Amino acid sequence: MISYTDFEKVDIRVGRIVQVDDFPEARKPAYKLLIDFGAEIGVKKSSAQITKHYTKEALLGREVLAVVNFPPKRIGPFISEVLTLGVPDGEGGVVLLQPTQDVPVGGRMY
Repeated sequence: MISYTDFEKVDIRVGRIVQVDDFPEARKPAYKLLIDFGAEIGVKKSSAQITKHYTKEALLGREVLAVVNFPPKRIGPFISEVLTLGVPDGEGGVVLLQPTQDVPVGGRMY
């Protein structure tokens, strides 16, 4: 069990995907994402293994949730700055977590 205080340390924000690139160097199929979190946080990079359910074109402009206060993580030649959140589909794919209505980028989950 964790306390609510522990949960508050995890900074989960809404961002909008503004660029999607292939990531051929990744061990598992993935995209390199640029996600805009608004003026306070800015644009951050993320690697995401979401190729099963999403095309690059379908991802552009999509709102997603991401942890923005983990330290950067090297994934091959790429530095991922945020953790884009998703859940497994039961068949090896990932389904993104996202708001069900449009919300301002940078909004913090609570």
